Amino acid sequence: MLLKIVEVGDIKIGGGNPFVLIAGPCVIESESLALEVASYVKALCDKFKIPYIFKSSYDKANRTSINSFRGPGIERGLEILSRVKEEVGVPVLSDVHLPEEALVAGEVLDVLQIPAFLCRQTDLVLAVARVGKPVNVKKGQFLSPYDVRYIVEKIESQGNYQILLTERGVSFGYNNLVVDFRSLPIMRETGYPVVFDATHSVQLPGGLKGASGGERRFVPYLARAAVAVGIDALFMEVHPDPDNALSDGPNMLPLKELRDLLKKLKEIDNLVKGL
Repeated sequence: MLLKIVEVGDIKIGGGNPFVLIAGPCVIESESLALEVASYVKALCDKFKIPYIFKSSYDKANRTSINSFRGPGIERGLEILSRVKEEVGVPVLSDVHLPEEALVAGEVLDVLQIPAFLCRQTDLVLAVARVGKPVNVKKGQFLSPYDVRYIVEKIESQGNYQILLTERGVSFGYNNLVVDFRSLPIMRETGYPVVFDATHSVQLPGGLKGASGGERRFVPYLARAAVAVGIDALFMEVHPDPDNALSDGPNMLPLKELRDLLKKLKEIDNLVKGL
């Protein structure tokens, strides 16, 4: 099968190219944190020759509790993401939760992301597709990898063929996720690049009585396994102090652990792809 290549600026995702890193804090906590993380990760990626896309959400509309921090909102959030693009010089990705946000978000974002819980919401999927920019679809925790083809068909129906498909774990009983690595080659049978989300895959949804828990110690193991499968991009949420992060702290990787992990992942990727 001829695998499609999705281009994000100068970055080529898929088609046997080196894996791309999509990383940043779960939510935009502040402009200074976004710039700090983006600059730090970009420096590491430059060192290891890993293409990099910054990720952070301007609004976490799917928090477990009404009392949880959601982010700065779309207006301020896009201002911060725009500054990250300009000052750090990296493409940016963020979630879009509502159809009416798509066009506005598309003015800044280089990649628009469909959240996992919303991947079956046709109006949202179509609105994001119509923007004409690359779309990253998070496969729902409830969805078979075979069924992502129907989401692909919705996006393609709008003339958009710049699609990324992300595995982020599947529900396994209550408050737990597991990863079936067979899903990665299965999703790739659509012809589109496949991304692995190494941090949400260790999440324990709702496991902290009003907030999601996580087991971040397993992130390096799952990341290495996914790169060994031959994924096209790796998605990881990272933070300088995850224990005090405002969202998804238990499953985010501390920045101080990123360097050694990226070095190993790059070596695995080179071996698997014969680079």
